[in-house]
Amino acid sequence: MKTDFAGFPAELDIFFRGLEKHNNREWFQRRKAIYEEKVKAPMYTLIEAINRRMLRFAPDYVTDPGKAVYRIYRDTRFSANKAPYKTHQAALFYPRNLEKNSCAGLFFAVSHKGVEIAGGLYMPSAGQLSAVRAHIAANHEKFRRIVTGRRLGSLLGELQGERLTRAPKGFAPGHPALDLLRYKQWLIYRTFEPELAASPEILDALLIRFRALTPMVEFLNEPLAALKRSNEILL
Repeated sequence: MKTDFAGFPAELDIFFRGLEKHNNREWFQRRKAIYEEKVKAPMYTLIEAINRRMLRFAPDYVTDPGKAVYRIYRDTRFSANKAPYKTHQAALFYPRNLEKNSCAGLFFAVSHKGVEIAGGLYMPSAGQLSAVRAHIAANHEKFRRIVTGRRLGSLLGELQGERLTRAPKGFAPGHPALDLLRYKQWLIYRTFEPELAASPEILDALLIRFRALTPMVEFLNEPLAALKRSNEILL
């Protein structure tokens, strides 16, 4: 089967296995060229291939590779873990009218441990959390149909994320969507075997799941886009 991406080279697995054991600047600098050529460059190629296909079902989520790819360097300022590098390469596709990491998106990561494919809203601010909960409360039947869809469940599983133990402030304990409103993040994800990264099948595996995740991601972004517009008007 013809594909736009042949798979990541074997050096990806070797690189991340080594980085996990020797997560320090000296080790990384000696192998930076390997990272650039065998991990980062193929990642850009894969993202470009995804973008071409997403024009058919999620054109607003087409994202420039330079913006989609997360830096491999960790922010250690507020972390007890001072290891300077991430042991995976990840990317996020998000709508052009919102900001990266401030909205719901389509995500994937590759490493020697597996290929993670995910979608949803990871770290909303307090204002965003309130907006999303209000949107779910007003449209809970629609959201429930989306997140419990048979195809989405078979491809990636059930809704996941951190949850409150009680009803969030402003919502009655008997609300019919309480189980959905208690979430502090709304995510659906699954990790696949690492062999998928080296296979041409990774492109279709990502696209099939991104297509299934898109209705949930778009639903979550509706109140965030409205919130952004209202904030801009106030400014």
